[in-house]
Amino acid sequence: FGLAVDVVGAAGPSNRKIVIRADIDALPITEASGVPFSSVRPGVMHACGHDAHTAMGYAASVLLERQKQSFSGTVRIIFQPAEEAEPLGGRRVVEDGLLDDVDAAIGLHVDPYTETGKIAVGTGPYTLACDTFDIIVKGNSAHAAKPSEGIDAIAVACSMVTELQKIVSREIDPYDPLVVSITGIEGGGAYNVIADEARLKGTIRSGHEATRQHAWKRLRQIVEGLASSHNASAEVDLRRGEPPVINDPDMVELIRRTGAGLLGQDNMLSAPGWTAADDFAFYSEKCASVYFRLGIRNEELGAIYPLHHPRFRVDEQALSIGAVVLCNTARNFLLPQS
Repeated sequence: FGLAVDVVGAAGPSNRKIVIRADIDALPITEASGVPFSSVRPGVMHACGHDAHTAMGYAASVLLERQKQSFSGTVRIIFQPAEEAEPLGGRRVVEDGLLDDVDAAIGLHVDPYTETGKIAVGTGPYTLACDTFDIIVKGNSAHAAKPSEGIDAIAVACSMVTELQKIVSREIDPYDPLVVSITGIEGGGAYNVIADEARLKGTIRSGHEATRQHAWKRLRQIVEGLASSHNASAEVDLRRGEPPVINDPDMVELIRRTGAGLLGQDNMLSAPGWTAADDFAFYSEKCASVYFRLGIRNEELGAIYPLHHPRFRVDEQALSIGAVVLCNTARNFLLPQS
């Protein structure tokens, strides 16, 4: 369950509305960060900084409420669950109509590769679409001493693992982002039996819809073709996930101006996007949006570990920066000259 809060400006009537998204969910990781507020539940950790996003969203809402005499229109702060897994919370936000009357949206993500006090942002695709797939390879069992009498499903699956990488390296322009990752392989159960079934799972991440469609098509062709060439069979279950986040140029410029006013122009970085996915993409499909990265790296504090690492931690000095940038960007968007 999530929460949406509207802060309505009191400077005059206006129908303009902007959203601030703060995702709230944790990950199935056992925390080893050592901070005094570490998770006490094994297998539950805020290893992607969504607790920081929630704190900044809340702080921004408090600041906006205190300053509501200075702007017209509405700022909707959405505390969104389920960014990390299906059913994706961003899709649900759209389905529930929370963006139907919205003009723009702002999202941020803490960035352990960028120093505290800096913001990274860029135009165009800023995260990749992420789709998931499962493959079942079916062969025939045999004694491990006589593999020629069976069809080795594991051997067929392994050939698929390597062949699928050629979609990326030999079929797609190197400047067109595409990542195909096999993240699981399972098969067999006994030392002396050739496996009659093997399972693969993984992700396809892409920056453009045409590339996405090509990767889907070629994955099916390669899997089914390799299975057939080995006298095996295969089933492919491909599921469409979140699209890429597309940063609107005008919203990017608004973040840059707002951030520069707070941090100085030198601390506003023009940086390429991430190969990670984020369901803020569903927001960017509905309205002009910007997704920026807030630096949280501080080597002295040990805030150096990547997202989804058990020792990940946030430099808390960054939280006030993020909250003020969210607040001021929303207010600046709602100014009459906007």
